[in-house]
Amino acid sequence: MTVQEILSIGHPVLRETATAVPPADIAGERVQAVIDDLIDTMRHANGAGLAANQIGETARIVVIEVNDNPRYPYKPPIPLTVAINPELEVLDDETVVINEGCLSVPLRGDVVRSVNLGVRYLDREGAEHCITARGLTAGTWQHECDHLDGVLITDRADPSTLCTWDEFQRHHRDAFIERITRFNQQVGT
Repeated sequence: MTVQEILSIGHPVLRETATAVPPADIAGERVQAVIDDLIDTMRHANGAGLAANQIGETARIVVIEVNDNPRYPYKPPIPLTVAINPELEVLDDETVVINEGCLSVPLRGDVVRSVNLGVRYLDREGAEHCITARGLTAGTWQHECDHLDGVLITDRADPSTLCTWDEFQRHHRDAFIERITRFNQQVGT
């Protein structure tokens, strides 16, 4: 297990636009090591996802996984997904407000996200995938892909909703979980 340091807001790499990974490089030792480090680091931190630039690598790679995550008990399960050069396509105008946290930012805040996305990416073997992501899963994809473009939740969140994790737990968590649970039931996620 190789757990890397997760960079915090203020580190310049978090504001860089990540570079596409040439498909011919995917099977290489360097790219595979970054993928393994991302998985180990995300799991160690109980994250729902992690982008390569959060561990100092400016490659367009994200990992996503939700499986009984104590930080996000309201998120639907997502199997371990390694996405190289992900591309998102908004499928309609439906949006939802998600109170998001981030492993690189010690704050949470309300972010407007698209509900329905088309997602294209290459996996760690270089195979192409085209999926539809809905609801909170679509929000997770948008959050992680924002990182690849140097965008943090502080850029997208309603400033009046920003709070620490502790204050979210004390004052906002229950209302958010109630609202997002109703939303999950409506969209069938």
